[in-house]
Amino acid sequence: MPSFDIVSEVDKQEVDNALNQARKEIATRFDLNDTKTEIVLEKDEIIVTADDAAHLKSVREIVIGKLSRRGVDLRNIEQVDPAISSMGHARQELKIRQGLEGDKAKEIIQAIKSQGFKVQSQLQDRQVRVTGKKKDDLQAVIQFVRNRDFGVATNFKNFRD
Repeated sequence: MPSFDIVSEVDKQEVDNALNQARKEIATRFDLNDTKTEIVLEKDEIIVTADDAAHLKSVREIVIGKLSRRGVDLRNIEQVDPAISSMGHARQELKIRQGLEGDKAKEIIQAIKSQGFKVQSQLQDRQVRVTGKKKDDLQAVIQFVRNRDFGVATNFKNFRD
């Protein structure tokens, strides 16, 4: 029986490439030349630190711009409010969401069921597995999900006949 998975993933290599490009641009920018700015990629978050709020805003805009140009879907990047200390240092976390959360997965499953496609969809380990008897039905579901905005990036993988 043909099937495929609907996932919401961010390519880690593209994130790493974008952050390296951002670091290079920050090193050459005149307005950020003598500031202590840092971009750190941890497991599922990017931590941006700067001397003050104005520099933090500039660095964050550079990072977001580079991520966008590298093809990283910004719907999966959650910006937490910046923390500004009394000394003036500023820090902000950009959380990278991997996988479909329970509510988003249920919303996708309900949308597929409401359209009356002849497929079954179920939640499996932060992804939605869609199975059907005909390949054409699965392709119609892919087209439907691509055209609808669920607030997260949707990718398709493991398409099997």
